[in-house]
Amino acid sequence: MRLRNLLFYVLTIGACVGLIYGIAQLGLGLEEGRAVGHDLPDNGYWQQFKDTYHHNLTHPLAILLLQILTIIITARALGFVCQKVGLPTVIGEIAAGIILGPSFLATQFPAYSGFLFPAGSLGNLQFLSQIGLILFMFVVGMELNLNVLRNSAQEAVLVSHASIIFPFTLGFGLSYFLYLKFVAPTVQFLSFGLFMGIAMSITAFPVLARIVQERGLNRTRLGALAITCAAADDITAWCLLAAVIAIVKAGSIVSALYTIGMSAVYVLLMIKVVRPFLQRMGDVYADRESLSKPIVAIFFLVLLGSAYISEVIGIHALFGAFLAGVIMPPNMRFRAIFIDKVEDVAMVLLLPLFFVYTGLRTEIGLLNNVGLWKVCAAIVAVAVTGKFMGSALAARFVGQSWRDSLMLGALMNTRGLMELVVLNIGYDLGVIGPEIFAMMVIMALVTTFMTGPTLDLIDRFLPARTAAPTLKQEAEARKFKVLVPFGDPERGRNMVRIAHAFIRRNENAGVAALHLSPSSELNQYNMAERERDSFRPIRHEAKREAMRLEMLFKPSNDIDKDVLAALNSGMYDMAIVGIGRSIYEGTLLGRLVGITSRIINPERLIDTLTGREKLFEQTDLDDRVRTIVREARLPLGIYVEKGLEKLDRVVVPLYALADSPLLTYAQKLVHNNGTVVTFVDAGGVFDQSPEVLATANNMVAAAPEHVRVVRAGDLDAAALKDQDLLLIGLDSWRRAVEKQSAWLSSAPSMLILRP
Repeated sequence: MRLRNLLFYVLTIGACVGLIYGIAQLGLGLEEGRAVGHDLPDNGYWQQFKDTYHHNLTHPLAILLLQILTIIITARALGFVCQKVGLPTVIGEIAAGIILGPSFLATQFPAYSGFLFPAGSLGNLQFLSQIGLILFMFVVGMELNLNVLRNSAQEAVLVSHASIIFPFTLGFGLSYFLYLKFVAPTVQFLSFGLFMGIAMSITAFPVLARIVQERGLNRTRLGALAITCAAADDITAWCLLAAVIAIVKAGSIVSALYTIGMSAVYVLLMIKVVRPFLQRMGDVYADRESLSKPIVAIFFLVLLGSAYISEVIGIHALFGAFLAGVIMPPNMRFRAIFIDKVEDVAMVLLLPLFFVYTGLRTEIGLLNNVGLWKVCAAIVAVAVTGKFMGSALAARFVGQSWRDSLMLGALMNTRGLMELVVLNIGYDLGVIGPEIFAMMVIMALVTTFMTGPTLDLIDRFLPARTAAPTLKQEAEARKFKVLVPFGDPERGRNMVRIAHAFIRRNENAGVAALHLSPSSELNQYNMAERERDSFRPIRHEAKREAMRLEMLFKPSNDIDKDVLAALNSGMYDMAIVGIGRSIYEGTLLGRLVGITSRIINPERLIDTLTGREKLFEQTDLDDRVRTIVREARLPLGIYVEKGLEKLDRVVVPLYALADSPLLTYAQKLVHNNGTVVTFVDAGGVFDQSPEVLATANNMVAAAPEHVRVVRAGDLDAAALKDQDLLLIGLDSWRRAVEKQSAWLSSAPSMLILRP
């Protein structure tokens, strides 16, 4: 059959190629008498080849694709570094834009900068970045929960509006001292003053929401108040910005009344006419199956139509995109699905283009004397004083503690990407010049950077009050607890099953399953669903086996670091973690990716330079588990998934005296789970240690039907047949991997123990 198929393939391809060749030869005769160009450049074929590829390299599409590749790689790399040192990733993304702009790349590598960002290509980059911003503002609008605002206490509205009016007033006052020196003669003072005020007043709602999630504040009163204040702040600030844009474009408040009137009509139509229609659609199409492409197209038409109308009216397309997101159906399931559809494209692909486009406009070199840096420092001071102190004092006035008030002020002072959006609008309208633009970008970086350290300082000097533990809490703390951090739910179920088998009959023991989800992928609409989906298999297993199970779900900005912190918190006596397999394993690309990851990751780079890790380390443990093995300060089980279905039969190979603690864990399985355990003395351990032999004999005597002892030179396929789990020491497993032992390929699921 294979020979016949091969023969057919060769004959078919050969016949067609021959026919094409014959037609081509006949076609050459048709060229006679026609002006067909065969002239080559003076230098011949090689020059023609170079000219062709120079044209290809400098083609606008090739330049745009190279720009996108460079921007995404730089933004993701710097965002990753910031994440590892505890900063919001937006800091790294903004920094990537500045590095690729005239502040660094054009100064240090002018030829490459001129090739990568030629002046004629910036228009394409600008339009793509604007599309990304429109999608991003749409997501920001959808992430706002109007029910929270509707049901919020008056104190939230008071704090929110105070956090706007204080910095707005200070910014407007600062503009009086900056106007003559930094503003073009054609710009009215009112326009400049209003823009400075609104630029000082903005809060980055998405960044604030993720910080609240990462710090576990989302289910506290402070977290709810911060989210509510930021939501009210966002809506108020963007409405004010729309009014300011109308005034700037019209030239005066009186002339702007026409634009403001049209804007009011537009907003009313969106709320009273379009929103009810969309709500009915959202109630009908609230799951992934029914949310088909034609239905999605309708919602995108609303988005684009709203952005278009607001741009034509004169209040900017971004306000229209924001409003379209706000009026989307309030159904939480619908919003979670739609945010997932839009967010990845907007945040990963298109939004970094906006950061770099902003960076190309930011010329920090313009601040070339001490006086300009003093002005920059004054702008930062005014921004922090107005936003931080305004929010904190208002919160204290309505009855919040000093700790909560200061933490709220620090959160509301976060500006991030939203500040850049406002600044670019002002720059496009000609209201702010390049010097003020550069200073304000620096202000956005500083105020976003300081949020995390400020919250840490407040936590340190004003720690939260903790109530005295109850008798029940003290008893819970004395329990033997096994922590199971997991990513994949199915693997997590099997790890929980193993942990439960160790403690099933021990009333003074329990299991805690921990799932950390990247905070960048969570919002208030999909968090509950993500938590429910992550624990569904584990919850089913716990119900079936009547487990005493604690389920912990937490957003995380750095999952590896947070897992290690949980392991070393002192609250647990043992942990079981899973090995994650790399899709690049065993390939050259995998090795290169691993090296790149080590170079980018500050922690791993330090470990490599200090000799704690080798650059080309050979191991079947992935990077995360290797770090956990090195840093965790409690007994550890490393689970290798191979389709575990039950725990009736477990084999325990003993290769060295260091494997003797395995007998204790095997005894737990026999006593608590009724497991049949087979010890394979592959290293003569019983001959080396009479104590280990006595322990094994005692186990056989106590449960002869559940404990077997086999003396053998090594494991083989027969010893592993019909076994559900292999329990092995870490050092012994590493030696087996190094020797490429034959039994590894036939082994069942494994639990590698490091006491």
